[in-house]
Amino acid sequence: MSVAFTKEDSAETAAETLLPDRPISPHPNLVTEDGLKALDLQLAQAREAYEATTTIEDVNERRRQAAGPLRDLRYFADRVRTAQVVPNPASADTVAFGNTVTFSREDGRVQTYRIVGEDEADPKAGSISYVSPVARALTGKAIGDVVNVGGQELEVTAIS
Repeated sequence: MSVAFTKEDSAETAAETLLPDRPISPHPNLVTEDGLKALDLQLAQAREAYEATTTIEDVNERRRQAAGPLRDLRYFADRVRTAQVVPNPASADTVAFGNTVTFSREDGRVQTYRIVGEDEADPKAGSISYVSPVARALTGKAIGDVVNVGGQELEVTAIS
């Protein structure tokens, strides 16, 4: 058989070009106004990355290079479509979505996080998802309230 008719790369190529979709959370897609802007930006970047692959001449290489951006394009298009913008809280009396909350732990550590949507959460940058155990426990609490999370007590010390 001629080499032209062999499909040695086909299994590898299929695996590289048919990436599974990024998982979508079952929770409502709540976002802050900044979170929606970030999703729009990520969608635009995914679109640009995908469009950049259209100039690749080799069809297999084009498919390989387009797989990631195409997956991201589907994900961010869905996240933008389902986004529910939550306005900033009108009050800082109790912890709510969009608030920044400071709490102290039993071991003396003091931590501050803003409660945001899942796609915008970045604990290292000071934000946590509203569905995280800490955010769920703190939501609705006021300064001085104590909650138990993972066997540790957290006391709310500030809300802004």
